Amino acid sequence: MERDGQLELYGVLAARLKQTHTRVANPEVPHRTRQELTRRLLAVTAVAKHDLADAARRLDVLTAELDDLGIPDR
Repeated sequence: MERDGQLELYGVLAARLKQTHTRVANPEVPHRTRQELTRRLLAVTAVAKHDLADAARRLDVLTAELDDLGIPDR
């Protein structure tokens, strides 16, 4: 049963990572900012391989920062 929950969490996190990647790749984001955001997104992706809960928390922080910067969902 736990394995099903784990797979569901992987799916949710994967969808959120994909959406965040799209936001970070926005051509309107300045190059240096996009580089830093990409580095952080890659770090979250790496953490997801070992700790889904920590990756989700880190992704929440990154998403909030994207919101604060005014980077829209596409």
